[in-house]
Amino acid sequence: MLDEADVTATLTAALTTGGDWAEIYAEQRDSTAIRIEDHRVEELTSGRDIGAGVRVVRGPQSAYAYTNVLSRDSLVAAAKAAAAGIAGAQHASVADLTRESPPTRHPIRLAPDDVDKATKVALTRRAEEAAWAQGAEVRQVLAAYADVAQRVFLANSNGHLSDTTRVRSRLVAQVVAARDGLVQTGFEGPGASRGFELFGEVTPESVGEKAAQQALRLLDSVPSPAGEMTVVLNAGGGGVLFHEACGHGLEADAIAKDTTVYAGRRGEQVGSELFTGVDDATLPNGWGSFDVDDEGASAQRTVLFDHGVLAGEMSDRISAYKLGLTASSGNGRRQSYASVPQPRMTNSLVLPGESGPAAVIADVAHGLYAEGLGGGEVNPATGDFVFGITEAYLISNGELTQRIRGANLIGNGPRAISLVDAVGTDFALKQGMCGKGGQWVPVAFGTPTLRIARLTIGGTG
Repeated sequence: MLDEADVTATLTAALTTGGDWAEIYAEQRDSTAIRIEDHRVEELTSGRDIGAGVRVVRGPQSAYAYTNVLSRDSLVAAAKAAAAGIAGAQHASVADLTRESPPTRHPIRLAPDDVDKATKVALTRRAEEAAWAQGAEVRQVLAAYADVAQRVFLANSNGHLSDTTRVRSRLVAQVVAARDGLVQTGFEGPGASRGFELFGEVTPESVGEKAAQQALRLLDSVPSPAGEMTVVLNAGGGGVLFHEACGHGLEADAIAKDTTVYAGRRGEQVGSELFTGVDDATLPNGWGSFDVDDEGASAQRTVLFDHGVLAGEMSDRISAYKLGLTASSGNGRRQSYASVPQPRMTNSLVLPGESGPAAVIADVAHGLYAEGLGGGEVNPATGDFVFGITEAYLISNGELTQRIRGANLIGNGPRAISLVDAVGTDFALKQGMCGKGGQWVPVAFGTPTLRIARLTIGGTG
């Protein structure tokens, strides 16, 4: 994307005021978005966004400036603007750039740019029509398609240079169903670091049908009871609990500020011995995967909990420096060239165990089976959380019985993982977008069936 002579000139200008090191992050993002709502195409957009940011770092301090013009003059001007925020003895120089070629873990067979817009609209409409076809109680349907091809060029004054491309595709359906004044919603949204070939394996009809069927099932539900009980989280559906209640607290900027319940507890037995959790940016074609992070570090698999022992954290370069680590864990991520990197999760995974999924439920005398979790809140300082449950069933003597709605999951992150007493052999992934500091990045959640011995359920029944 950039001429190496321009890169060297930019990095040299960035270091003139005494930075320890400097980097340039350039990006070209080609994207398409389609939204069909209640039989009408409400959005059909495509575009290209291009620009670059220059960061200068001295110790734990950094300064950042960006431009959407990739000429040498504009890049050097951005470098000087960033350098103006740093003051120190001038000593760093720019090392010879060495191009790094990371392994291709996320192959693309059919680039989205090679598919015409009419085909993409037809695909989205198939999902919408499949949802409407599920019955007269379906009242509203939204189907949305999105793809992005993001080319990322990175170079820093330590000599790193990489030029990689990330492709992601996703199809989402959201359905509203109603009966006798009761209104319920369903959602399905598969995505991956793949091209248009994704929709040869995940059909648009299945996306629309699953969203509609969930909304229709909830019309036959009753309000959730309240109280403490055993909770079983289905494969994939419990991933957001691990992501929110544990993952954010293990991002190294929070640990460095001592604003998380996990600060200073590395090596401690926090969770059950059955519980192993990782963050894995190397997951082939994972929604949150990449080859190198947004600081040029190779994608890694970081063990966070090893059989319940707190074993690691997710860091970018600055948070790693603050914690005295020798290198980052490859979790530096940013929304775009206009954003500074932060330590962020990628694919948050709880690893499978040794119990059959049916056996995890069969041992429960009285409890709740959660198909999936919705939005919620977590206090990172204490680990306390509240999550909505999108769909659930009561468990009685090892059998799923009454379908319920309106349940909330209330608990504490460290305590919840310490009470995991069964982990299934199955595994499933869900996809989403994670917000932090005003930036949104794609993340995935993967879990087997999990059983937590005791959690509080909030409900109105």
